[in-house]
Amino acid sequence: MQPISSTVSPSSSAASPTASPIFRTIEALQGSQPWGSFLDAGTGYNSLRWVSSLETERWAAVTASAGMARTARKAAGERMRPQDRVLVANWNAPELLYGECFDTVLLDYFIGAIEGFAPYWQEQVLTRLRPHVKGRLYIVGTEPYVLDAPDTEEGRIVQAIGRLRDACLLMGNGRPYREYPASWVQRQLGIAGFRVREVRQFPIRYRERFVNSQLDMCLKQLEALQDPVLEQALRDRIESLRAEALPYARSETGLPCGADYVIAAEPLGPEHHALPLPSHPAVEPVPSAEESGQV
Repeated sequence: MQPISSTVSPSSSAASPTASPIFRTIEALQGSQPWGSFLDAGTGYNSLRWVSSLETERWAAVTASAGMARTARKAAGERMRPQDRVLVANWNAPELLYGECFDTVLLDYFIGAIEGFAPYWQEQVLTRLRPHVKGRLYIVGTEPYVLDAPDTEEGRIVQAIGRLRDACLLMGNGRPYREYPASWVQRQLGIAGFRVREVRQFPIRYRERFVNSQLDMCLKQLEALQDPVLEQALRDRIESLRAEALPYARSETGLPCGADYVIAAEPLGPEHHALPLPSHPAVEPVPSAEESGQV
């Protein structure tokens, strides 16, 4: 069965009215299948707020950031039960959740964030998580937009914000996120032993919150610079770009650029593997020189 790929408008999915369009789409893809035990492999406020609202048997939420763990616990609030856990750990530790398996696993913008916690490890993460996935795996990501050449003025502005953010992070001794396209994720899923069931795309319209949050992040990085001239030049560029972007972001159409995606996948079963090798007729052993009378 070939994976189904489609584009979803923000209003086309109707499940939990309080969830984002992406989470509502995941609920629709899950259908009547129970959530069972749930792993939020790269947890955050939004994902755990959603996960803790579902009818699960238990959940585990993992983050490499102690600060994010505190935020995630606040998101779960009173919905966190005795059997639920928030863990501060890194997935490159082999003992993490050793021997545990979950019916449903969520990677919510997880692969793009790996660069900040386990650089150069992206191609290993799905193989690392494979033993923990019993049923369904959902991956949420963003198509890269920093490197591609935009074909609209709005796309150029979004790319300029992303490039300036990444440059400031590097100069401030931080690590930018590194987004991967859905096509790359699908290839890695096959290598790791999954089959892709469905792919959904969600066109993005960036708004004022995106512009201000990304450019404010740039300003915070300037504190680490030891060059007043460079700091002032970057500060001027940040505010110039903010003034250019906000009128678009506040308009009815916003800043349309790129897309988020959801990939639904399942572990490969024996019936999904390649056909067995063809059988060959038995070959008679070659007699030794002694057996053939040559000595």
